[in-house]
Amino acid sequence: MRITTNKFVSVTYDLFVGDGKERELMEKATREEPMSFIFGVGMMLPAFEEQLSGLDVGDKFNFTINPANAYGEYNEEHLLELPKNAFEVEGKFDSNMVKEGNVVPMMDSDGNRLNGSVMEVKEDVVLIDFNHPLAGETLHFSGEVIDVHNPTEQEIASLTTDASECGDDCGCGCHGCH
Repeated sequence: MRITTNKFVSVTYDLFVGDGKERELMEKATREEPMSFIFGVGMMLPAFEEQLSGLDVGDKFNFTINPANAYGEYNEEHLLELPKNAFEVEGKFDSNMVKEGNVVPMMDSDGNRLNGSVMEVKEDVVLIDFNHPLAGETLHFSGEVIDVHNPTEQEIASLTTDASECGDDCGCGCHGCH
């Protein structure tokens, strides 16, 4: 069965980031823990799906996606200093959660959820980076298609569960659980 819209797809891959010989292995999807998704419904980068369209089980792939077609260029305007008191819980700064290197869940003024990487905790402010972690990176994928079939109701439910419904690290495979 070929990869087409609304098919359940599982792939293995190595994801390298960087240009030229300066590539770094960023992520790996294995046969034991493949990347699974429903094709053509907006779960994956359009440029990623474009490269897989029409492939069949056993087909190998090797392609590059530039930043403009991946997560965009790094934008300095997405680096913000927020007042430390915005991170208080019951009147106390949450130093366990808000420390350099941590990703903190936040909400914008329209109620949209977003994640920010804590870059630095200063005396009165916290420097947060709202760029996607792979913004500005060239992505290099090499892998293999290991499954293509019509999705079951259970597969659809497991891939579309809202992370807020299942809590952190629930193991359901939804986007917010890692």
